[in-house]
Amino acid sequence: MLELMTINSSHFSNFILAAYFDSGLLKYLFFLIVMSLYVLMLMSNVFLIKVICGNRSLHEPMYIFLCSLFVNELYGSTAVFPFLLVHILRDVHTVPTSLCFLQIFCGHSYALMEVLTLTVMSYDRYLAICHPLQYHTRMTRNRIATLIAVPWFYSFLICFVMISLSSSLHLCGNIIDKVLCDNYPIIKLACSDTTVLNIYGLIITFTSVLLPVMLILYSYMRILKVCFSGSKQTRHKAVSTCTPHLASLLNFTLGASFEVIQSRFNMSRVPNMLRIFLSLYFLTCQPLFNPLMYGLNISKIRTLCKHTLHSNHPVL
Repeated sequence: MLELMTINSSHFSNFILAAYFDSGLLKYLFFLIVMSLYVLMLMSNVFLIKVICGNRSLHEPMYIFLCSLFVNELYGSTAVFPFLLVHILRDVHTVPTSLCFLQIFCGHSYALMEVLTLTVMSYDRYLAICHPLQYHTRMTRNRIATLIAVPWFYSFLICFVMISLSSSLHLCGNIIDKVLCDNYPIIKLACSDTTVLNIYGLIITFTSVLLPVMLILYSYMRILKVCFSGSKQTRHKAVSTCTPHLASLLNFTLGASFEVIQSRFNMSRVPNMLRIFLSLYFLTCQPLFNPLMYGLNISKIRTLCKHTLHSNHPVL
């Protein structure tokens, strides 16, 4: 894939990331802050994956999907944080073309996988709350495996096609006004026709973003209907399990909105620090937010986390 990117992309051997600015000695402080966030993200996600995998009582569909979500957080943030740490300390902010497209592939596949996993999790909660008697007959091992594998395969396939189309564009420049590589700024640099890529982008936006979000909203509307008509115990169960999912979805939507604003509108009048925050929020806050939200709000995970921290052996 890297050879395809390098051969077909353009005349340029690298891209210049223009959003960085000379921060003097403050760059070492920024480095320590970002490094601390990265270590916190790694520790929290890996710890929750360990808790879920090491406790048989958590080997249920909801927690297995959560584990897939945490793996995706590790995947997406690892594509961003090490790259960011290197460039904070560097004086020259150039990126080889192949590495830039690889980062775009990782960033976009992470985002697609995130929204698809949240969709699967909402479907799981819909079945558990709206059809509890049929839950275990519908949510079989084969279906669980399919609901995990298909989003990963679909995300990688969609992004591979997108990168193949983008890397074949003839570019008239190589300056990206961001701290990370992104697909839309590269499209704006194109001198060649981008009609096919634009149509493909619209199709993907509908099938991979709008449609899943509509399915999530439909699932939670049905869940709310059951909650209002059900017992107090049913309402409590729904609220305790669905609140983290909705909070994660809102956080992801907020980050995606920041990314759209950053890419589609002129941000020259916005202070550099705020622009950098907007461009990083999408790929950094979700991996930090999700472990905290799920670890604190789902009582079963919270209890087993405490046992794991105070015991040398996982609770079975």
